Amino acid sequence: MNAPVHAVPKNARIYVAGHRGLVGSAIVRALKRHSFTDLIAASSGELDLRDQTRVSRFFTSEKPEYVYLAAARVGGIVANNTYEADFIYDNLMIEANVIRAAHKYNVKKLLFIGSTCIYPRLAPQPMKEEYLLTGSLEPTNESYAVAKIAGVKLCQAFNRQYGARYISALPTNLYGPGDSFDLENGHVLPVLIRKFHEGKIRGAPSVAVWGTGEPFREFCHVDDCAEACVYLMSNYESGEIINIGVGKDIRIGELAELVKKVVGYKGDIVFDTARPDGAPRKLLDVSKINALGWTAKIPLEDGIRKTYEWYLQTENHRGEGTAARTSA
Repeated sequence: MNAPVHAVPKNARIYVAGHRGLVGSAIVRALKRHSFTDLIAASSGELDLRDQTRVSRFFTSEKPEYVYLAAARVGGIVANNTYEADFIYDNLMIEANVIRAAHKYNVKKLLFIGSTCIYPRLAPQPMKEEYLLTGSLEPTNESYAVAKIAGVKLCQAFNRQYGARYISALPTNLYGPGDSFDLENGHVLPVLIRKFHEGKIRGAPSVAVWGTGEPFREFCHVDDCAEACVYLMSNYESGEIINIGVGKDIRIGELAELVKKVVGYKGDIVFDTARPDGAPRKLLDVSKINALGWTAKIPLEDGIRKTYEWYLQTENHRGEGTAARTSA
């Protein structure tokens, strides 16, 4: 990899907002692997990021120098459709309060975790960073996408007006330790793991998979994403968005077969076409981050196997997850 542009000191005071979530917890693991020693965190019970006053007090007392903004209200298709107001309000408030506090209390650099759902539903594939705001959004997650676009634009506005160093990274579909396996509201890969596992335990003759199985999706292990975030903090200075992904996608039907194989389920797969497919394809162009010197390392099958092992080791793996959860 290339030498860091502006290497973050190992003793820098670093705040990871959303440290208990899928992405935030992985960023904490990555920072520890890279020997960063002064990490700050606060759970949602300790700090409601939607409360501007409390966020200001936190920044006043803790004085972070670098911020990873991974906190968000997240969920699958059903959650996004059912809790539209919650998704847009909570995410707008979290972003606005943390980014404003970063400016007010002189944070040296902030990395905002966006989402590829901010790209147009029918964007050309693979999706390049310049495709943002060139078409209509996917209706099933529009509220979440609008909030994330606002976060990107807020970072860019602070950069232009105040000379801030706020960067925005857009990860592809993520999976791994810390994910939600909620059957109604989780994302596709962890839901498939749970469905096939429970089908195996029950000896079910078939397992239903939502949709037609025809859409394509790209999947990146969350530990790869976290490594990318830590790398970008030292190696990326532009206010323009940057994609994080593997640059390869897979048809959902093929993904189901792969998860079935890893889990060891022997029955049939049945596609529930009454359920929504979402966008037909979401593949990222990752040439920009690759040119900086970073590439994903964890193959999909290996990542699924590690995630399944984590799922089996987690005590609350039967019925975990909530309709729409806040990672904080």
